[in-house]
Amino acid sequence: MKNRINKICEQAVKLSGASLLLLTVSYSASTFAADYPEAGNFTNGSKVWAENCGRCHNIRGPKELRDDQWISTAFHMRMRAGLTGQETRDVITFLQGSNTKAVKPSSTTMAVVPATGSMSGKEIFHGTCSACHGNDGTGAFPGTPDFTSSTGPLSKPDDVLIDHITNGFQSPGSPMAMPPKGGNPNLDAEGIKAVISYLRETFGK
Repeated sequence: MKNRINKICEQAVKLSGASLLLLTVSYSASTFAADYPEAGNFTNGSKVWAENCGRCHNIRGPKELRDDQWISTAFHMRMRAGLTGQETRDVITFLQGSNTKAVKPSSTTMAVVPATGSMSGKEIFHGTCSACHGNDGTGAFPGTPDFTSSTGPLSKPDDVLIDHITNGFQSPGSPMAMPPKGGNPNLDAEGIKAVISYLRETFGK
């Protein structure tokens, strides 16, 4: 009788432990989901990264850390850099958008301009591209391709440029990749052609 009671108690303890473990895992998952920061603005994030973070981190490549590690790192460093919460979320969105080459737009990438079909190439460039490539086309930070160079991106045919812009591309020697559509999921085929024409007319040699 005593042995039977002991076995029943042991089974109860095991079941209780399993339930506690399941509850802990569920709670942890729900807590992480609730604490996950809202997506910020990709273009603003690239500017904040270049102006505040790059001077110390030498524009480190996003692939050095996983997305979740960038989150904890960014919120730790925001105090040193004096960033607001929104600026921190923008930087995280920029890093995550640059971290993985994906054909489909990432859920962490925010649209920064409306549908581009009716916009000029100049408007698209300054709304989507200039944050990283600079208003003068030479690049806003080290490693960004120079549009004004005779051996730069504009030396390639249009079909190659269309593929790079559409699907994302990492230039040799650059610490980070350009995300698909420059981080703007609303950039359509017509807009891509328009911005390439603008680049050739403005920076081509």
